[in-house]
Amino acid sequence: MNFKKTNFEIIKKAIDPSLADFLFNYLELRKNVCDYLQETRYISPYDKAWGYYFDHQVPNTYSIYADPAMETLLPIIKNTIEKIVNFKLVETYSYARLYKKGDVLFRHKDRGECAISATLHLGGDAWPIYLNNTKNKAQDGFKIDLKPGDLLIYLGDKMEHWREEFTKDISGQVFLHYDKKDSDKKYDTRPMLGLPDFFKKDNESFPNN
Repeated sequence: MNFKKTNFEIIKKAIDPSLADFLFNYLELRKNVCDYLQETRYISPYDKAWGYYFDHQVPNTYSIYADPAMETLLPIIKNTIEKIVNFKLVETYSYARLYKKGDVLFRHKDRGECAISATLHLGGDAWPIYLNNTKNKAQDGFKIDLKPGDLLIYLGDKMEHWREEFTKDISGQVFLHYDKKDSDKKYDTRPMLGLPDFFKKDNESFPNN
């Protein structure tokens, strides 16, 4: 597959499936801890540091911006992605979700900080992602299936991508976002990876994945 022609590429076993399984179980635990902290009123439902359920793209589904374990993947995978896209990158941010039955990820493009986006399937049930690499909004798009550890790279701010209604039980995904090396959006304007979004200079409330 030629990235320059298709604007996307699949990397099989970008991380070892055993690592993907670990991160999937970690994400489930992270969600359960968040639920407990909210139920016991130790934290507010609007405290985003532990994850939250008010993501405007997929409401009522557990999402987390810049979890340190997920952010650790950004520099690890960057070199592999650079070889495919053939230019240098800088890490911007990670964003993970635990999708549930009935969820839909509507057609969208990512914000400018996501010049290169990648979605990594961590575990749970398989759920296809669709890409439209043309300017024709009516095009059905390419259907792509990923196994745990597989990575899909695409032009996040240029290509529409979406997922149809999820009919199974649970699916863990992490999005890894990058920009060109000379970008002024390094680390999504945070001082370092792993920090919550209130450390961003522009302090946007919601990442756009």
